[in-house]
Amino acid sequence: MKSLMLAVILVCAAGSACLAEGQFWVVGNHATESCDIVTSNPVVDDGDIWFGDGPYQSRADAKLARSSIGACPKGQDDKDHDKEKD
Repeated sequence: MKSLMLAVILVCAAGSACLAEGQFWVVGNHATESCDIVTSNPVVDDGDIWFGDGPYQSRADAKLARSSIGACPKGQDDKDHDKEKD
């Protein structure tokens, strides 16, 4: 019975990690004075990252959300501000 419970826990943990892949967050970045799209759950602190919004299932959803967040500058160039963080 213990081995069955351990197997279930391991499967759930692996499944949760797989579900997190392919998700996107919008983060406010003080250093660049912009809103970036990142692929890992952001750590919001008193430093450069001051807010995080998401997760979103696609980059297009994150871009749409970024365009509707009042704190994000309008007309950002997507190529310059989308960050791949793993």
